[in-house]
Amino acid sequence: MLKMLLQGVADHQAAREVRFPDSLADAFGSVLRDGLKDPAFAAEALALPLEADIAERLAVIDPDAVHQVRVAMRRFVAHRLEMALRETYETCTVVGSYHPDAASAGRRALRNLCLAYLMELDDAEYRRLCVMQLQRADNMTDALAALTALANCDCPEREPALEQFYAKWRNEPLVVDKWLGVEAASRLPGTLARVKELTSHPAFTLRNPNKVYALIGSFGGNQVNFHREDGSGYSFMGEQIRALDPINPQVAARMVRYFERWKRFEPRRQNLMESVLKQAMAIRGLSKESAEVLGRILA
Repeated sequence: MLKMLLQGVADHQAAREVRFPDSLADAFGSVLRDGLKDPAFAAEALALPLEADIAERLAVIDPDAVHQVRVAMRRFVAHRLEMALRETYETCTVVGSYHPDAASAGRRALRNLCLAYLMELDDAEYRRLCVMQLQRADNMTDALAALTALANCDCPEREPALEQFYAKWRNEPLVVDKWLGVEAASRLPGTLARVKELTSHPAFTLRNPNKVYALIGSFGGNQVNFHREDGSGYSFMGEQIRALDPINPQVAARMVRYFERWKRFEPRRQNLMESVLKQAMAIRGLSKESAEVLGRILA
């Protein structure tokens, strides 16, 4: 899969059509057919490499190309194996009350992977299925899998699902952190604006490290939105570092690390990241912790 994704990135950058071979769909189909023999293994085998892992293999990181090609592969698999994915989703349903045993966990993992692929089809039936799973889930694994799939889909069901999830769990801080992370990790174009909005939400405060890691940290790991071509994601992170440093220097230093690979990107993004890093380095009264990390990254 990684080799095919890297070839897809090269084709995308050369303005060639990005295509995937039939052998990829055949291999996925074979694993799905045998999936119930070891659902946990099948779920691992059918999970695509992460965008950050694909980027690490590139001489010059192009986050937009990586994202678009990876999504294209997900949609290729979903279109070619729609019926097999739906069938596996249904047969992996765990009957009875929730149990944290390995066998049940494996079935949930494969079922949720199938749901994520099916949601790439942007079909009303699969969106309905996803909403139903979210509403009926008796465990956080299934609920978050459905919520994540909806958060990455530009559809009418998205905002009500996110709002209802927060309303249900607003008094459970650890679950609210998960909700913040799902919002910040969304691949949709409006994610940065939403994250900015959430910095003023009652559920968030810069004084709580867990909240910062959940929202700001999850955004820093968002390969497509943190690395927006206009640099607005970098500017936002720079603002958060400046606000955090007097409050919690250790957490601020952790946020600086999202810029660690800045020299690996194309010149425009390099310049934008370098500018934010130098602005942070020039902060009056900058903590020793942040200064140390900034100095190492800029060296």
